[in-house]
Amino acid sequence: MDHNSYKTNYLNKATADKGWVLVDAKGKVLGRIASEIARIIRGKNKPSYTPHVDTGDNVVVINSDHVRMTGKKWDNRVIFTYSGYPGGQREFSPTMIRKKDSRRLIEHAVRGMLPKNRLGRELFRSLHVYAGSEHPHTAQQPKEIKF
Repeated sequence: MDHNSYKTNYLNKATADKGWVLVDAKGKVLGRIASEIARIIRGKNKPSYTPHVDTGDNVVVINSDHVRMTGKKWDNRVIFTYSGYPGGQREFSPTMIRKKDSRRLIEHAVRGMLPKNRLGRELFRSLHVYAGSEHPHTAQQPKEIKF
């Protein structure tokens, strides 16, 4: 019996097949779409998922300024940032962040759903968020995914 046929084949960075995916966030709830985006970036939607390798796809998110939040979260939720200096802690509501840069809401939600290590920082670079419906990644021919 051939024992090599029972060996699990793990992917590495060179053999991982990374594609491009387009997600339209218009009218979608922030947390629900962020969890799906994080799953695609991590590669958990593929049968070749390997936990210690970046096997996920690059995700392009458009219409981030039209994302929804349920209830009174636009005003009641508090998002903290800390500069690292004494007195450098700031708190923002999602409404304030949306006025300044709506892309940060999706980036913040997805980053919180990725691993908190070197791989997570590398995976986060696969996320490309744009406020409008235009994006500069048409040459990569991203396939649109509906949730």
